[in-house]
Amino acid sequence: MLNYSAPLTDLKFVLHDLLKVSERYPALGALAETTPDLMDSVLEEAAKFTSQVLAPLNQTGDAQGCRWDNGVVHTPDGFKEAFAQFSANGWAGLVGSTEHGGMGMPYALGCAVVEMMASSNMAWSMYPGLSHGAAECIHANGDDWQRSVFERAINEGRWTGTMCLTEPHCGSDLGLLKTKAEPHADGSYRISGTKIFISAGEHDLAENIVHLVLARLPDAPAGTKGISMFIVPKFNVDAKGVITERNQMGCGSIEHKMGIKASSTCLMNFDGATGWLIGPLNRGLNCMFVMMNTARLEVGIQAQAQIEASFQNALPYARERLQMRALSGPKRPDKPADPIIVHPDVRRMLLTQKAISEAGRAQCMYSAHLVDELRHGGSEAERKYADELLSFFTPITKGFLTEMALECTANGMQVLGGHGYIREWGLEQLLRDARITTIYEGTTQIQALDLLGRKIVQAQGVGFRHFLAMIAEFLQENADNAAAKEFIEPLARLAQEWPALTIKLGKAAMENPDEIGAAAVDYLMYSGYAVHAWWWARMAVLALQSPKSPFHQAKIHTARFYFERLLPRTDAHAKAMQAGAASLLDMPEELFLIA
Repeated sequence: MLNYSAPLTDLKFVLHDLLKVSERYPALGALAETTPDLMDSVLEEAAKFTSQVLAPLNQTGDAQGCRWDNGVVHTPDGFKEAFAQFSANGWAGLVGSTEHGGMGMPYALGCAVVEMMASSNMAWSMYPGLSHGAAECIHANGDDWQRSVFERAINEGRWTGTMCLTEPHCGSDLGLLKTKAEPHADGSYRISGTKIFISAGEHDLAENIVHLVLARLPDAPAGTKGISMFIVPKFNVDAKGVITERNQMGCGSIEHKMGIKASSTCLMNFDGATGWLIGPLNRGLNCMFVMMNTARLEVGIQAQAQIEASFQNALPYARERLQMRALSGPKRPDKPADPIIVHPDVRRMLLTQKAISEAGRAQCMYSAHLVDELRHGGSEAERKYADELLSFFTPITKGFLTEMALECTANGMQVLGGHGYIREWGLEQLLRDARITTIYEGTTQIQALDLLGRKIVQAQGVGFRHFLAMIAEFLQENADNAAAKEFIEPLARLAQEWPALTIKLGKAAMENPDEIGAAAVDYLMYSGYAVHAWWWARMAVLALQSPKSPFHQAKIHTARFYFERLLPRTDAHAKAMQAGAASLLDMPEELFLIA
């Protein structure tokens, strides 16, 4: 059975010691009263809910899955009761606007809670998962009526929200979408079309579901410039938000998936459904990006959460499983064999999970803090800086962590050997659940093109330059830190190599744009390892200040493993990204043969 215990010590270390987020809150207006003690109490309550309520439903939910019956979706046993408790305790509106039913907590704290939910039960976490993004999107783009009705109900946990983008024929190319919006005399619109892969598009947990739907008016321009966004509720509501009749829409089917089987992934049919325009006409994709960027960050958190869960379940097995003797001689002579944790390669797999999870946690929480800075920063310059840095980090956080989740959950499964392949132990579920993270909310390739093509080439690397300046400041502060030399020196070399590679790729792209696509994924992975090196260097410097603490000793050892065993992977990615597009594109299509 999968077990989960919230890593409260490390969560607090990241928020309070590493990031020191609360020191910035007095300058962030709405967050001024958020103290470390308040944050800790929220974390501790979330730990109880996720470990005691959500974790026990994880494997049973996977085994039962969702059931579709003539348009109605039934969730697994216990899911509805867990959602009722979640809503009653105020978790739905934790980071929502206090003006419209939320608690107004920092997004950095909210993302720590998201990690706990996803580690304990990723499939269940999908139901409220997009609701915050929907409420945020309505808050940013909606009118007073839409905020008071739809945003409030989502923040109060009475309704959930979805994001309805893609269609059977268009995938990620939303410029091809065909869903229509016909104006109606009362100011509403009639929405008709089919949307696919809609997470939590239909379920039995909440009394209403608020769909944010992309569609185009009859006279709209072609492509992405002609897309508008509409609020389309499952049940229509009157001016005061009271539910009236069922809207003209329904769930045509649910997908039978490799993982997150307890999450309903729906095909949604809109048959002249009543919808309300949100934001300006033909600017729907711009409005939706508020929600999409939040979703991409939270997918990175989901990936990191699966790595954490895998590590937590592989570690005790490695300590208890007896098999063979250590190559250097028996380590447990009182037992018939040594526990497998003594074997170097088992250590490699465990440390890879630990290193990526803990640096990934720091990266996710810092990105979430940048969201807080963007929302509440006191000056336009502060908000602009946060936005530019966050824009640079988002594709790395999403793309790198999701790819690493596949490796790390596979490592967890491998530690258990044959038992890892068996359903009862749960490790194979974590791998299956993690697999979707590289696909939805923009595949790894899309994140890589966003990073190299948009954030580096088109935006002239403004966020990248901010980050390089942060690294330079850290290196300067620790130039004489002899104890941290083993971490500082490789980071300094990286800080020279990374921008040089970037400039080289930019020049190659000026001659041949295909060079961007050819190098992008390797550049993304290189960047991910580089960002993690920054976090491990920072955590090691902090840990060296308390070297006798077991927690800090573990940080130092893990940092050393990261720099010696994982960071060298950047060499291979650097070589591959400079290889050029020719080996990928020169072979004629007809030579792709099944011989």
